Amino acid sequence: MSTPAVVAIDAMGGDTGPAATVPAALSAAAENPALRLRLVGRSGDILPLLEAADDELRARIDVVPASEVIAMDDTPAEALRRKRDSSMRLALEEVKAGRAQACVSAGNTGALMAVSRFVLKTLPGIDRPAIISAIPSVAGHTYMLDLGANSNCTAEQLFQFAVMGTVVASDLRGIDRPAVGLLNIGTEAIKGNETLRHAGRLLEGSNLNYTGFVEGHDIVSGRVDVVVTDGFTGNVALKTMEGMARMLAETVRREVDRSWLNRLSGAFARRLFRGLKIRLDPRRHNGASLVGLQGIVIKSHGGADALAFQNAISTAGIEIEKGIPTHIGELLARQPDLEKAV
Repeated sequence: MSTPAVVAIDAMGGDTGPAATVPAALSAAAENPALRLRLVGRSGDILPLLEAADDELRARIDVVPASEVIAMDDTPAEALRRKRDSSMRLALEEVKAGRAQACVSAGNTGALMAVSRFVLKTLPGIDRPAIISAIPSVAGHTYMLDLGANSNCTAEQLFQFAVMGTVVASDLRGIDRPAVGLLNIGTEAIKGNETLRHAGRLLEGSNLNYTGFVEGHDIVSGRVDVVVTDGFTGNVALKTMEGMARMLAETVRREVDRSWLNRLSGAFARRLFRGLKIRLDPRRHNGASLVGLQGIVIKSHGGADALAFQNAISTAGIEIEKGIPTHIGELLARQPDLEKAV
């Protein structure tokens, strides 16, 4: 990047806190010389982990003190009202104040969504932020949203998700006019509830590259670039795919160990297995975006290790370079009046 990108990091978030976030920050800064980081959290926990950094690296990392930590079981209301000096809240305040261009946190998802929306506000024309992430597919990746922020959605909100997903797929993957599908129980126009059918009509009247309804298997088939759904369905689908991937990996391991012949065959296929492991490793796809906000917020998995959290930081840097929030606002402004589209 030609100009420095500044990322505020909730250093206390996640299952292991600074033990993962600080080494990840050092690795990310070492990999990208244009990156500056602001680690927000308890100084006593963060500073000892920075001692090994060389002078050049250390000069690009600031520590912002925060006295409180939002626990994984804190409710969004508790996070908002009682923990105003939390590392998560202050990291988001860094973005609001312009001292950082993005925030990365592995903390409580509900709290992060609530505090982000309160501090940064949504973009004009966006009702609710959504969580989007890249899902490995036959064609490479499929972007899917919402993955858990909004259990119940209106047709208009699903339309907004499609706009946001289009921008993310276009900017992050360089896809010209990404194909968008609306997740349903069938591809026929009569399938699904009225909300889905209404959303489909809105999308048909838009200038997006809407291909129609898609089914669950299309999330990984490569048929579309963006899959739009509500947060309840999206989260269930995501967790199902994660569980299936773990089950398949364990099944292969057990089959290889069943006999000496299987182990011999497994030895010959080691390079194949290594390639599959790298491609499907969830750590390499860590970092879901909270899109629709007036600022960039990246949600890392709570159990992320240093490698996974480093990838979340890298995603923040890319979104800063591409200007994702600005592009969402621009594309939304070019859409027809929804009241006239039905």
